[in-house]
Amino acid sequence: MLQLAPHWLTGLAETALTEIIALDPAAQSRLQRLNGRQLAFQLTEFDWRLVLTATKDSIALNLHQEAVDCAIRASLSSLRQLRDPNQLTHLIKTDAVQIDGDIQIAQQFSNFFQQLNPDWQSHVARYLGDGLTHKLSLLLSQLSMLIQHKQQSLQQLTTELLQDELQLSPTSLEVVQFCTEVSQLHARLERLQQQLRLRQE
Repeated sequence: MLQLAPHWLTGLAETALTEIIALDPAAQSRLQRLNGRQLAFQLTEFDWRLVLTATKDSIALNLHQEAVDCAIRASLSSLRQLRDPNQLTHLIKTDAVQIDGDIQIAQQFSNFFQQLNPDWQSHVARYLGDGLTHKLSLLLSQLSMLIQHKQQSLQQLTTELLQDELQLSPTSLEVVQFCTEVSQLHARLERLQQQLRLRQE
């Protein structure tokens, strides 16, 4: 029974993804560029490998070990860093992420999902009506802004705690001062080396 769980979850996710893609009118044209491409993704903590296959109108999800256009293997801890393109080189060098195949395929899939913009309101309005859907949309927007505000406040509080209370992280002023001291030390070292060379001559 447990062996069937990943396949069942994959089928459920594929059905949901197909419905979400159908709600974005612009998704079909972007899918044409991906048609037939395959991207595999595997977490090091799990045995199974998820394969995304782009079709002309959706994205199929499967579990297999066959050859694909691009395969990514990463740990759960490195997933958050994968969202930042600037971290990719560092993650590859430290073996936190392994990429086999054409990395542009992975970028094309990533762009597709980032640009996915389902029209939730028109879909929900069929069941709840325009007025209630508009109110629900405003409520969700306010909730999203509140969550972002709370996240920023928590991040600022954590930074202040690390810098001021626990003194585990340097402040920006301390970093600038350290860099200045390193530059001064480097200049003194160069002067000493020059003096030594003059004495040896």
